[in-house]
Amino acid sequence: MAKRTITVIKGDGIGPSIIDSALEILKAAGCDFDYDFVDAGLTALENTGELLPQTTLDAIVKNRITLKGPLTTPVGEGFTSINVTLRKKFNLYANIRPVKSFVGTKARFDNIDIITVRENTQGMYSGLGQTTSEDGSEAQAMSMITKEGAEKIVTFAYELACRENRKKVTTVHKANILKSTSGLFLKVAREVAKKYPQIESNEMIVDATCMKLVMTPEEFDVIVTTNLFGDILSDLCAGLVGGLGMAPGANIGEDAAIFEAVHGSAPDIAGKNLANPTSVILASIQMLEHLNMADTAERIRNAVADVIKSGDRTTRDLGGNHGTTDFTQAVIDRL
Repeated sequence: MAKRTITVIKGDGIGPSIIDSALEILKAAGCDFDYDFVDAGLTALENTGELLPQTTLDAIVKNRITLKGPLTTPVGEGFTSINVTLRKKFNLYANIRPVKSFVGTKARFDNIDIITVRENTQGMYSGLGQTTSEDGSEAQAMSMITKEGAEKIVTFAYELACRENRKKVTTVHKANILKSTSGLFLKVAREVAKKYPQIESNEMIVDATCMKLVMTPEEFDVIVTTNLFGDILSDLCAGLVGGLGMAPGANIGEDAAIFEAVHGSAPDIAGKNLANPTSVILASIQMLEHLNMADTAERIRNAVADVIKSGDRTTRDLGGNHGTTDFTQAVIDRL
């Protein structure tokens, strides 16, 4: 059987060091992948004059599975977000952000286990119809939700809930005010929910969701929502388990899937062997689950959990005083 080839985008800033960490751990866990290394972001801009070179796009198409470090989009007009571009180009309609409590972090809660399923290509976040008047006194943007897009993401959330033996799906919306767009999303979600009587379905307005996530997060299991709300809520959920360093993300489409660290490229600590690689290690675990390698994924997750719980060679943000390479070795030792 031919070996699986994974496209790898190391990314900017701390990206290369945390991606190397994840790849070493995958190797130690017995994963025999081939890797196709390509560039994007500032690294690609310096090397090729483009943020997203054609060779990178071709590799994503060919290999279908990509592991990605954080990318920097230069600030200023003329540069579109690379992540948004990738999502649109490959129709990566589902963004999956699981957060789970790890004993030993400085998080305020110890019983969190929430998956946010975010529609990834529509809504206000997609940047449709952005205009500013010539005198700069007025700006507009457009939000569009389609019935097909809503149906696809809500069905994805319920199917995920079934697969993962989850008990409840909460649809998050603002249909009381955004009666057209959020209203359509909620209407479709109610229709889809009827097909899954075994799953408890409830709905919640986004502002109430924010409050409840902070006060009683144990009430949540799977959250499904639109693009902009999902962007905000998934970061809030990351804060419940110790921050973005503990949160991975998957972008799933019919023909491609990109797994990533969801935090930034942290240029201030790049090259200093200080970064916590957990986010991208957890993203590689999501990748393994997507490839039906759940046993290997579980072994790596248990090793990471044990390192954090014991405090053995943990990074500064986890209360230790070690670096990326020491943390990586601690995980490998347990494998």
